[in-house]
Amino acid sequence: MPVHLRHVLVAALVAVAFGAMTASAMAKGRVEIVSQSGPPPGPIPANTHYFTTIQAAVNATGHGDWVLIEPGVYDEEVLVEKPHSNIHIRGLDRNGVILDGQHKPLPGGSNGIEVRETSKVWIENLTARNFDRAEADGPGGNEIWWNGGENSGTVNAREWYGAYLTAYDDGLNGGYGIFTNNETIGSWYDIYASGFNDAGIYLGACQECRAHISDATMEYNAVGYSGSNSGGELTIEDSRFAHNTDGIVPNSENPGDGPPPQDGECNRKNLQHPNPTPHIASTAVARCTILRGNEITENDNLSAPGNPSTNAAPWGVGVLLPGDYADLLEGNTITNNPNNGVLGFEYPNPFPPTAQTIYFQLAGNKIANNTFTNNGYTKASYAGDVTLQGGIFSSGRSQSTNNCVSGNSFTAATYPANIEETWGCQNATTPNPNNGFGAIEYLIQLQAESEARESVGQPVPGPQTTMPSPCEGVPKTTLCP
Repeated sequence: MPVHLRHVLVAALVAVAFGAMTASAMAKGRVEIVSQSGPPPGPIPANTHYFTTIQAAVNATGHGDWVLIEPGVYDEEVLVEKPHSNIHIRGLDRNGVILDGQHKPLPGGSNGIEVRETSKVWIENLTARNFDRAEADGPGGNEIWWNGGENSGTVNAREWYGAYLTAYDDGLNGGYGIFTNNETIGSWYDIYASGFNDAGIYLGACQECRAHISDATMEYNAVGYSGSNSGGELTIEDSRFAHNTDGIVPNSENPGDGPPPQDGECNRKNLQHPNPTPHIASTAVARCTILRGNEITENDNLSAPGNPSTNAAPWGVGVLLPGDYADLLEGNTITNNPNNGVLGFEYPNPFPPTAQTIYFQLAGNKIANNTFTNNGYTKASYAGDVTLQGGIFSSGRSQSTNNCVSGNSFTAATYPANIEETWGCQNATTPNPNNGFGAIEYLIQLQAESEARESVGQPVPGPQTTMPSPCEGVPKTTLCP
């Protein structure tokens, strides 16, 4: 079965599964209403209860229940834990229901909504803003977070879903906008995030994510999308990444968010004991991590907040591939990124090397049928539409092979030159890029420029599209008669 068709079918099956669970919840769920003014006069349906805080409503939920939130600004952190699984948390107006962290300087930082190791939690149609880290790279700072087991190395929750969500921070210490880790099976639809010193959206620590992200808008962040050690069936499509320091950054990482690596291969059989440096045998490998149909433009922002991790990344890149395996980039429009449209490289991590360093390779990736325009306008050496680095390490450590590039529309240089010939997908195998130490020096130069940034708070976004029918699927109640 063609990979594209397989992804369509998988997405359809996931949608059916979500629909079946939603229907089940509708048939028997109670409705917990959050209203800062309390219950209205008159009779209240037997399946309905009123609360003045979101946390109190969540605490009252059972399996299959709904939390409906009336418009208002809510000064609270919300924690969802077992046994409050299979619940829906939904605002009645995306722009009018606001969780406000107010940049409070708390010792452990603050989070807007955290779903901690709890499965089947839907969050929809609301805004979370200005929940900050304790310091630039400290704890907290997550606006909406499905936490399936931070630093556990295992997947401890599943079936997460978010739609019509806005997350932003207009200060310097917002960490992540919309964040899922150590979970599998889920999706984000029509989401927006800006102003974060790490990533607008982050999906990590799921070697087989089985996730779908679409209609996302990520702007004014250090990174638009970051995905450490996330792969398998994972699609990011029909989304926009603009005015970030870097646009899309799937990556292998060690030791954080294990187990490594980031691997886009389909049907992998080593999930229990993954090989951190897999061997990709040919350019014809089946790929299930797909970036498709996205607009990736003007990722040029050196005023966005940064932290020690993101400051160390090469800047001004549409798609950055540090130590990635078997990802597919197809049908994207990649324009006006000052240094590179796509920049991939071998990634020894940690670096400088220690006994724990893993030499992640850039191997088996496919860059096909994309439109590149006006990338690399800094005119630095190795700036351009596509730059691949590999082949630099001795003792057989460099095996950044079987990457292939075909059918793209280029307007700027590629490195290697004539990349669609020796490195074209018509070849069964392709060699290391072999760009020598010059490509390493280029990476170091971009890293130094990123570290020299002068961060400022980013713009507050305007209103975003709210859910057309927020009562859809909700049991009959006072707000949804």
